[in-house]
Amino acid sequence: MNDGPRVKTTQTSFRIIEAVRDNRGAGVSELARTVDLSKSAVHKHVQTLTEIGYLVREDDAYYLSNRFLSLGNRARERLPLGPASNVVNDLAETTGHVTNFMAHENGRGVYALRVEPEGVDLGDIVTEGDVAPLHATAGGKAILAFFSKEKRTAILDSVGLPAHTEKTITDRRELERELRSIRDQRVAFDREEFMTGHQCVASPVVDRSGEPIAAVSVTGNIQHMSGKRLEEDVTGLVTSAAKSIENELLSQ
Repeated sequence: MNDGPRVKTTQTSFRIIEAVRDNRGAGVSELARTVDLSKSAVHKHVQTLTEIGYLVREDDAYYLSNRFLSLGNRARERLPLGPASNVVNDLAETTGHVTNFMAHENGRGVYALRVEPEGVDLGDIVTEGDVAPLHATAGGKAILAFFSKEKRTAILDSVGLPAHTEKTITDRRELERELRSIRDQRVAFDREEFMTGHQCVASPVVDRSGEPIAAVSVTGNIQHMSGKRLEEDVTGLVTSAAKSIENELLSQ
């Protein structure tokens, strides 16, 4: 969310870090093409990041260093992962589908936990720590629906409603109608709105005041997550899982 001026060099360094992450390691030429900068500019950034220990160089490629493990662990401490971990794992085993625990941060959803049952591989479409749009994902909509109107408006004004597929909801009124239904049913769906060929169902986890803490979701490819399987079978399991986490958090 835009609260003030950005420091361009900092922004560039993190664009390079994210490009290294996405490419699972990359050389200067590849990074220059990815971030659209000169090789000399990229070289200065990667050299600095390597000197301070956040990148490592192997042959002609740069990789994320293990220092990010410490940062990630500290970030995870802010999330209610204790009560969620066992429930999310059990849900993945019961449904046989990929299960997620999504939190909210800076107007976007963050995949805080992601469990893939044995034998299920959706590819590297999403990994833990990735961010996703609230308006185009089941987990995101489950969270968005339970924000106050003022907070919801502020988020949507800031990040907008960009299309990720041809099925993404990009009309504010249509989205608000769906969010009202989600508040009533405590169930949200993503019908190929974020990624073509993948569908998802989610339910919110809220605190005592009704403020959303996170959402639990189950996702799968359209061949296995559609019709009754999506609308009924998995839905009941997801809502029960979310309520279980919610009750545990409220009892603490």
